[in-house]
Amino acid sequence: MSTTRPPFPFSAIVGQQDVCRALLATAVDPLIGGILIFGDRGTGKSTAVRALARLLPPMKAIEGCVYNCDPDSERMCDACRTRGKRKTVTISVPVVDLPLGATEDRVVGALDLESALTRGEKVLEPGLLARANRGFLYIDEVNLLEDHIVDLLLDVAASGENVIEREGLSVRHPARFVLIGSGNPEEGELRPQLLDRFGLSVDVSTPRDLKQRVEIVRRREAYERDPGGFSTQWHSKDMALRRKVVRARKLVREVELSDEVLELASRLCMELGTDGLRGELTLTRTARAFAALDGAGDVTARHVRAAAVPALRHRLRRDPLDDTGSDVRIERVLADVFGE
Repeated sequence: MSTTRPPFPFSAIVGQQDVCRALLATAVDPLIGGILIFGDRGTGKSTAVRALARLLPPMKAIEGCVYNCDPDSERMCDACRTRGKRKTVTISVPVVDLPLGATEDRVVGALDLESALTRGEKVLEPGLLARANRGFLYIDEVNLLEDHIVDLLLDVAASGENVIEREGLSVRHPARFVLIGSGNPEEGELRPQLLDRFGLSVDVSTPRDLKQRVEIVRRREAYERDPGGFSTQWHSKDMALRRKVVRARKLVREVELSDEVLELASRLCMELGTDGLRGELTLTRTARAFAALDGAGDVTARHVRAAAVPALRHRLRRDPLDDTGSDVRIERVLADVFGE
C-alpha cells in the first residue's frame, strides 16, 4: 500500500481564481508559454501547481524512455526513433522542481561517471530538463535564479530541444514543458529576457476577506489531519474539472477567432504599446483556451477581456510619467477599446 501523501486537491483551492484559471488555460494549450506567479509568501503558489499536475489525465509514454517520449509524436529522442517495436506505458504528468542552487550539469544532463569508469561507456545521465519533458518545470523564487541557468532555459524554451555537447557526448532530446515560476517581487526583478518567455503573469496576494481566510485554514487543517480522506472528499469535483480540460483540449483547435475579435486584440496591444507580436499571440491563444474551457465554439470579446491582464501585464513598457500599476493601465485601455 502506497504511503505517498496525495497533493492538495485542485478544486479545494480557495481564493486563487486568477492562478487556477491561468493554470487550466496552459493545461489546455501549452503553447501559451507558461505562467509567472508573483505574490506574498505562504499564499499557496506551489500548492496550486502540484494540484494541477494530479488533476490532469495520465499520458502515454514509450516504455523505458527517460525523456517521456510521446509515442504519437514525431519529436522523439534518438533511442526511441531508432527503436523497432515501441511498448507504451501510462504515466502521470511530471512536475519537476528546479532548485536555485542547481548546477548546469544537473539541469541539462552530464556524463554518467559510473558507466564511464566501470564499463568505459559514454552514457548521458539525464538532467531536470529530461524529466520535465511533456510536463511542468517549476522554479520557486525564479527572480533569484542564476544568470547562466536563465540563459540555458531561454535556449531550450525557444527550441523545444535540449542539446548536450560535452566530454565526447553529443545528445539531443525533446524538452517541451510548461515553465512555471513563482516569487516575491520584493526580493528582486526578473531578467527581461526570461520575463518575456512567460506567456501569462498572475499576482497572488494575501486574502483580506475574513470568511475566505477562515475557509482556507479550515480546509488546510482538514487536509493535514487526513490527506487521503480529504482528497477522496474532493475527488468527484477534481474529476469533473479533468473532464472539462479533456473536452477543452479536443475543442480548442476548432474554436473560431473572428476578424472582429482579432482586431480588438491587436488594437488593445497597439494602444498599450507592447513590443513585438508575442503579446497578441499569447492573448489570442489564452482567449481561445478560455473559450474552449467554457465549451464555446467562438472566441468572444469577453474571453479577450479575461485574458488581457494575465497575458499583457508583464509586457508593458515603463512610463515614467504614469505611476499607475500595469493592471490599472490595461483596464483603462480595455474600457476605451471595448467602448465602456
